[in-house]
Amino acid sequence: MRIWLSLAVVSFCAFVQANEKVVNVYAWPQEVSLEIIEKFQKDTGIKVNFATFDSNEMLYAKMKASKGQYDIIEPSGYYISRMIREGMIQKIDLNALTNYQNIDPRFRHPDYDLTGEYSIPWVWGVTGIFVNRNYHASKKIEKWSDFWSQSYYDALLMLDDPREVFNIGLLTLDQSPNEQNADILAEAYKHLLKLLPNIRLYNNNSVASLIIDEDVTVGMAWNADVYKASRENPAIEFIYPKDKFVMWVDAFAIPSDAPHPENAYIFLNYILQARIAAIQVQETYYAITNQAAKESLPKTLLDNKILFPDDETLSRGIFQTDVNNEALETISRYWQLLKLQ
Repeated sequence: MRIWLSLAVVSFCAFVQANEKVVNVYAWPQEVSLEIIEKFQKDTGIKVNFATFDSNEMLYAKMKASKGQYDIIEPSGYYISRMIREGMIQKIDLNALTNYQNIDPRFRHPDYDLTGEYSIPWVWGVTGIFVNRNYHASKKIEKWSDFWSQSYYDALLMLDDPREVFNIGLLTLDQSPNEQNADILAEAYKHLLKLLPNIRLYNNNSVASLIIDEDVTVGMAWNADVYKASRENPAIEFIYPKDKFVMWVDAFAIPSDAPHPENAYIFLNYILQARIAAIQVQETYYAITNQAAKESLPKTLLDNKILFPDDETLSRGIFQTDVNNEALETISRYWQLLKLQ
């Protein structure tokens, strides 16, 4: 009798949870604007519990440690493929998303999710070089390899992300940023050791503010952050490195154990509306994958080459993809050693 009663209580609790007017979203900072969240809550009556993470590694660890907590997560593309492989995210019924048609076809079947069934691409961008010409007017900087110049001693801002930093080490050795060979990764580590005297700080969370306040005047950054800074200070430039650069996509996914999957679908379909997705660009300046929304943007944004580079520039871009566990462990080990120097 007690067993049946316990089962009934568990079933009732699961029913109540599934029917709550709540959706739990775990995403990158600033990649879902506050205005969108407020509009969604007002229009649907569904409360959004919104939390943010600072790195894909943090997201992955949280997902492994806590079960049934989130309805929507927003990994970068290369982590999507890892989560598919490990059964951490569920297939998405694209037929249930009437606004999915607004997504640019170029983003619908990426390398990290070839069938396009596990993720909804949201924002995309580029990791490149920023420079404040008030401080570096006469210095020529157009490639990642220029970072190793003695003229940038104790000056560089580096993203606080192991893959991002190793991408630079690999690209300057004319290797793929998706390299998995242990010997080549070791060479990249040795090369990055030589860069340490030029590194001023590592940061992910407040890059635009650091650039605007001139706490840093040269380094690596995401193009959206540099665009924000350039609006405050026209001396700030963004450079697409001539020795290639990494492009990335951050995409939404539904965890396999999402407690409110129906609300997750409602949220996804809502933000895929052209008028809603357009808010994201105009508030946070992240380029979006939503073609219908892009067509409604002001010409000043569409013509901005920091956010929307031309095809010739993009031809030098390489999408970051997943690497095997051995390579990830190797990069992580070298990353810890770099940070300890």
